[in-house]
Amino acid sequence: MAEQAHRAASLGTVDQQALDEVVAFTSELIRIDTTNRGGGDCQERPAAEYAAEKLSEAGLKPTILERTAGRGNVVARIEGTDPTAEALLVHGHLDVVPAEAADWSVDPFSGEVRDGVVWGRGAVDMKNMDAMILATVRQWARVGFRPRRDIVIAFTADEEASAEDGSGFLADQHPGLFEGCTEGISESGAFTFHDGSGRQLYPIAAGERGTGWLKLTARGKAGHGSKVNKANAVGRLAAAVARIDEHEWPVRLTPTVRAALTEMAALYGIRTDVDAPDFDVDALLAALGPAADLVAPTVRNSANPTMLSAGYKINVIPGEATAHVDGRYLPGGEDEFKATLDKLTGPDVDWEYHHREVALQAPVDSPTYARMRAAVEEFAPEGHVVPYCMSGGTDAKQFSRLGITGYGFAPLKLPEGFDYQALFHGVDERVPVEALHFGVRVLDRFLRTA
Repeated sequence: MAEQAHRAASLGTVDQQALDEVVAFTSELIRIDTTNRGGGDCQERPAAEYAAEKLSEAGLKPTILERTAGRGNVVARIEGTDPTAEALLVHGHLDVVPAEAADWSVDPFSGEVRDGVVWGRGAVDMKNMDAMILATVRQWARVGFRPRRDIVIAFTADEEASAEDGSGFLADQHPGLFEGCTEGISESGAFTFHDGSGRQLYPIAAGERGTGWLKLTARGKAGHGSKVNKANAVGRLAAAVARIDEHEWPVRLTPTVRAALTEMAALYGIRTDVDAPDFDVDALLAALGPAADLVAPTVRNSANPTMLSAGYKINVIPGEATAHVDGRYLPGGEDEFKATLDKLTGPDVDWEYHHREVALQAPVDSPTYARMRAAVEEFAPEGHVVPYCMSGGTDAKQFSRLGITGYGFAPLKLPEGFDYQALFHGVDERVPVEALHFGVRVLDRFLRTA
């Protein structure tokens, strides 16, 4: 009974207005079309103004900043009660990837709320988290709550492209706004992962692979398509792309991935030693079943060819051919990544970074990680929190330039069969209302104790 009473009191921390607002804000933000098509084709300013207005109503003094007209970012600071405490950054991006309306069951920018679900582009990536942040700080204003440490709120532009107009711009040009911040939280963590056997895992991100988007260029001898050509740029490029595609990268286990494998093996009753010389990571992944999906992309570097371009006429051999490759490297793995690409591309193909960002590593034994774990377990006692490393990247990469350690923590309690990860950039993106309610409760609890 005492445990039930404590749990009831915990649920009561967040009021009904906050629960209503997190749903309304998610829907309303979705209706603001902030599609980022790349190359600067995006307008986040209307969403930035929306977020700034909600923060202003909570008594904060948000600032809208732009590197490029229309690419709005919002930053505001909540002063904590302990001026000696290190500050915490809580950030979310305002832009979304494109959506082809013909492929969707609903208008992707309708923000429709139907059958207990909010539909639309950004519902999980990541206007839901933006809404949780807004709902949380507004409740604090209503009840007069102040956190222990300063909390800096940032809503950014351009995360779905280069971040040059968003977190990169803020970190490079306005570092003073983040003074005192040593840690940060943002997307892609603390969501329910159903393993198919009744277990519910809640992975909290404590690392990201680095981004190495590559441009490959092969040069050769232009000529007639009917002639023998031993310096065919298309052939040279195709051979290099095939070598990259077929390459099997060696296993490289980072501290976060080691911790994830150790905790998950214990959870599933699998006896193994990840530090043993003969440790077979692939055998362990096979034994973990569906849960291996949380770890498998991050035990190795990777490079996936994604784009090819060459020629202008079928009977003309072009003098140049290009390709693009989505490369990702683990913390500490960039030197190996570059050396491997040099070898795979060979002497006839040059490569360069089209876009590069660092890999990140965050400790899983920190007080902040422990508080995130405790907040999830408070509201999902049946769940199992595990660390993991993101296969991709977030704005935490840019904020790391300021010495800010980033975690992925955007809590959602999801029903079985709801494929959260497939909805990132997917068709019919949506989020259950109850997941948003859970998220705002967990976020509130964590930030109150952070």
